[in-house]
Amino acid sequence: MKQIRKIIEIDEERCTGCGQCILACAEGALELVNGKARIKGEILCDGIGACIGTCPEGALTIIEREAEEFSEAAVHAHIESRHTAHKPHLHAHEPAPILACGCSSSAAMFLKETCPGEETREITTESTPSELTHWPVKLQLLSPNANYLKNSDLLLLADCVAVASANLHADFLRGRTVAIGCPKLDNLEAHITRLADILSTARPRSLTVVRMEVPCCSAFVHGALDALHRSGVTVPLSEIVISRHGEVIQQRSLDDVCAARAYG
Repeated sequence: MKQIRKIIEIDEERCTGCGQCILACAEGALELVNGKARIKGEILCDGIGACIGTCPEGALTIIEREAEEFSEAAVHAHIESRHTAHKPHLHAHEPAPILACGCSSSAAMFLKETCPGEETREITTESTPSELTHWPVKLQLLSPNANYLKNSDLLLLADCVAVASANLHADFLRGRTVAIGCPKLDNLEAHITRLADILSTARPRSLTVVRMEVPCCSAFVHGALDALHRSGVTVPLSEIVISRHGEVIQQRSLDDVCAARAYG
């Protein structure tokens, strides 16, 4: 059934056929046809836009138009069909398993070897002081009227960062309020609505998105941009990207992107 919703649009003039967007699309909604990226099926495109940041030519945008309703069932069937077709070669180059969410970012992998003596440590009562200044921390549980949010430096944190980053408290939490969520498995639209309410009500001084390097996590950035646009407020926005090894691999201001949206 068709409905007005967000979906990816590809500028054929800009597209060079590099295929980076195809690798970034966890749903497998994109393919190359005659050297150009194409949407394989509207029902496969969730409209989140995890592929957008991977295009070196800026050929991808999110638009709203009439399109077939996105179908998780169709995505799962599509991914399964690709795996089934590939079975004759599985023993030659067996891929890492993909979990039920259909996200390529869930592929299992070893990140580093552990020394036998470092596998476990006795749990002690000694700890580094926490930099957390408020509770709750889940975005959907935060009240836009909470005093600790007013005029604060707000950190929008993808939940996997808390496990990947060894210096989370010292590097990111200190001096900030925090809102935690998952851009892939949570209800992103609900997150955007709640964040927009917080921005318009609490008027934080700044908003920093800290996310993982995996493609689906970039949806938090697009969500923050949408929330700022809906709120109607102007807040400095920045993005920090964390690798699977816990390293900061990118830091950038998104103020120019916000300005382009405001006047676009």
